[in-house]
Amino acid sequence: MEARFIVLEGIDGAGTTTHTERLARALAARSIEVHATREPSDGPIGRVLREILTHRVVVRAEDDVQRAAQLALLFAADRLDHVGAEIAPQLADGRWVVSDRYDYSSVAYQSVTSGGASSVEWLRTLNRHARRPDLTVVLDVSADVARERRLARAAARELFEDDALQAKLALFYRDIERHFPDDRIVHVDANRDVDVVFADVLAAALGAAA
Repeated sequence: MEARFIVLEGIDGAGTTTHTERLARALAARSIEVHATREPSDGPIGRVLREILTHRVVVRAEDDVQRAAQLALLFAADRLDHVGAEIAPQLADGRWVVSDRYDYSSVAYQSVTSGGASSVEWLRTLNRHARRPDLTVVLDVSADVARERRLARAAARELFEDDALQAKLALFYRDIERHFPDDRIVHVDANRDVDVVFADVLAAALGAAA
């Protein structure tokens, strides 16, 4: 079976991390070699980004527009490093790659946080050399449900975990294929029970092999 590159996307609290882990285990149980990964990546730039997201490193900027542009450039650099150092080699070795987030997150988060000043077209251009996934599963969840899940987590509040921002992002994700017309994107209602949601995620992933 040819290796596939699958991405899971959604707002904070949608369940991308949970379902990335579950999908990797389910594929392995079907004797499919699989590698689970995430963005920001575990590479050098990705580690800096995680420090920024958890407020351990502060980005100095004149305003939200400049900050969004700085983050967009960092995320794009991390993504190319991620593809070259991890995603492409794993696929070349015949393993499926399942990623918790990809360039869809950059387009969504940086365009929304800049008030639209960081245009989708510019963000797509920054990421034009990023390898396209074979399938992207968008976990659609209401902002209220996602908020409850975030509050239930023990982790500290991250940079983008603002209720009003997450509500805007939820709307953006519901229509994200408008900005990626050539990508294969499947939406899954993630407001439901986690096992029901995962059944749909797994079905979509296995369908990508067809």
